[in-house]
Amino acid sequence: MQVPLLDLKAQYATIKDETAQAISKVCESQFFALGPAVAEFEQNIAEYCGSKFAIGVSSGTDALLVSLMALDVKPGDEVITAPFSFFATAGSVVRVGAKPVFVDVDPDSFNIDPTGIEEKITNKTRAIIPVHLFGQIAQMMAITEIARRHGLVVIEDAAQAIGASRDGVKAGNFDDCGCFSFYPTKNLGGFGDGGLVTTNSDDLAGRLKILRDHGQDPRYFYKVIGGNFRLDAIQGAVLNVKLKYLDNWNEKRRRNAALYDSLFADSPVKIPKIEVGNVSIYHQYTIAAPERDGLQKFLAENQIASAIFYPKPLHIQDCFAELGYKKGDLPVAEKLCEQVLSLPVYPELSPEQIEYVAGTVLKFYGTN
Repeated sequence: MQVPLLDLKAQYATIKDETAQAISKVCESQFFALGPAVAEFEQNIAEYCGSKFAIGVSSGTDALLVSLMALDVKPGDEVITAPFSFFATAGSVVRVGAKPVFVDVDPDSFNIDPTGIEEKITNKTRAIIPVHLFGQIAQMMAITEIARRHGLVVIEDAAQAIGASRDGVKAGNFDDCGCFSFYPTKNLGGFGDGGLVTTNSDDLAGRLKILRDHGQDPRYFYKVIGGNFRLDAIQGAVLNVKLKYLDNWNEKRRRNAALYDSLFADSPVKIPKIEVGNVSIYHQYTIAAPERDGLQKFLAENQIASAIFYPKPLHIQDCFAELGYKKGDLPVAEKLCEQVLSLPVYPELSPEQIEYVAGTVLKFYGTN
């Protein structure tokens, strides 16, 4: 049996006609950058997220970048974030001239450990960027309390968490703004790059809208130096079609994760721990596995795809060498990079495929 990590063709087959009609409508309108399709999507996704405003942008990376710009994070500022994340989290900080300051992660949730934040705050600290990794929201109550106490802004990196909630609050609504990615492999993925910033602040929403369009308001009159961060109309149209199916797709991911959890009971595999109050969307089903590299090789030999997110933490990546971190500084993140393995969890998986994946994992450990 062959099991891919993700099968976007299976998803596309169920929405092919709808997306074709939506794209055709954009082509007929000839509005390709922002325009009515994006405005409609922004209204619908804001309602879905429970946010007052949703501003479509060109990617999840640009969502982080424009948020930092809108919140006036400048050269010389420090931004606290997690080392166990995709490059864009810290890379965006450097792009505005600020300095990433890394805090180790919780070994169970894989998200930033709030107990390590306060000791890293200095008179240069301007912001905190918690990451909602793999679809589970970080400990936002503790994080926002620390931020308020020290006068810091908070930008949620919710690239992997569209539709996730904690204590009834959806991702993107815990503080200043939330940043989302619509890269094709995300739970809500476009037909190319796309992103979003959510906020409940009128003032911040206004700045974000100006900054995403070169800083102009009105056209050809420039208030500030912005960028070309506009969401394409075709992406807005496709995402608007997909949005109505998102809750169902996320629920199927939770169903698949629950089956894995039961199959891995009393095994050497450490399953994802979802904290109390969290509703995860399982962007990834990521286990911590002894002999991880050997397991991945064994899975591949049995035609099962898997992936390592992430093989090396950000604080010891070559591009951040000047920050002065060394191996051993953030031991939890470093250990996770040696153990984590993401297994197929996409909505269209059959129970038989999940049982085959889990059975193959257990076979590797001699427990099947």
